[in-house]
Amino acid sequence: MKIYKAYAKVNVFLKITGMRENYHEIISRFMRVDSLYDQLFFTPKTTDDFEIIGEFSCETHQNTIYKAYVALREAVKSESLDRLMQTYAVQVKKSIPAFAGLGGGSSDAATYLKMCNQVLDLGLSQNELAKIGLKVGADVPFFIYGFDSANVSGIGEIVEEFKEDILDFEVFTPKVEISTPKVYLSYRENFYAPVDACQTQELKNKTSLEVLESMSAHEANDLFKPALQEYSELKEHYQHGYYFSGSGSSFFRLAR
Repeated sequence: MKIYKAYAKVNVFLKITGMRENYHEIISRFMRVDSLYDQLFFTPKTTDDFEIIGEFSCETHQNTIYKAYVALREAVKSESLDRLMQTYAVQVKKSIPAFAGLGGGSSDAATYLKMCNQVLDLGLSQNELAKIGLKVGADVPFFIYGFDSANVSGIGEIVEEFKEDILDFEVFTPKVEISTPKVYLSYRENFYAPVDACQTQELKNKTSLEVLESMSAHEANDLFKPALQEYSELKEHYQHGYYFSGSGSSFFRLAR
């Protein structure tokens, strides 16, 4: 059975641009991390239930892969999809840490959608898959498109490829499980200062290397300060020269 790679990402920068109802709108540079990925494949199963084999701390119905299955099922209403998941389990060899700001759950969900699309010849375009994936999580569309680097905006649904050389990162993830909603709430209540359209455009045009050479960790990621406030133990792990990915808890820097 074919093995599919679900790559991690880092947020080279992440700035809040405003609010849309209860959602924060962002501008962020996502870059794929080639050296860090989960591996997914279908494997025969013996149970009738939807089965995910792997080291997960959540229940099956909370897993992003299961949520991707539900979203795909609603979108395509395919008997072949039902038969596939009655016959096979999804096995995941996890390497991307959970609650880490590296997009592991979103990448797994996107990879599962692409696996089903390919194996079942569903004929869904990347845009159609991204629309389905957005129902699972805001970061899923980036992983559907598979760009090396992209400017991601809106609530995650606008993904624009950014042409640049992919960078090699060292990633460090302390054992601090961070709640993304909690960090965003802290940002909204204590640090809310969205960037304007001019700043947004300037960031979108900079290469990732230029961003990392000109901005500090605090300047590059609006969620770093609220994460430090809500999870003070992060201060023990932060080292100068590292940057903060997403809502954390991972730090990264250019590989040396």
